Amino acid sequence: MEATKVGIREFRAGMAEYIASSTPVAVTRHGQTIGYFIPTHGQAEADIASLKKASKTLDRLLAAKSIDVDAVVAEFKTARKRGNTSKKPAAMIA
Repeated sequence: MEATKVGIREFRAGMAEYIASSTPVAVTRHGQTIGYFIPTHGQAEADIASLKKASKTLDRLLAAKSIDVDAVVAEFKTARKRGNTSKKPAAMIA
């Protein structure tokens, strides 16, 4: 199936139409393709089923290794805070 080529401004202006369409769109800027938009109608149920299956697998793996999810989340939050403070400009830290 051939993709329809449209400029980035035209793509933004007509986004609702492109989402409703089943035709892929090649988005261009100055004549060069910068990306593709591929509508995915009717796959929401399959995506949700896949996510549920992955979630159950993750739960089994965590239980098998006796990993406490709350401890992992707390560790992640701590690591994220440390990472965020080092990225702030000096004027904001003081």
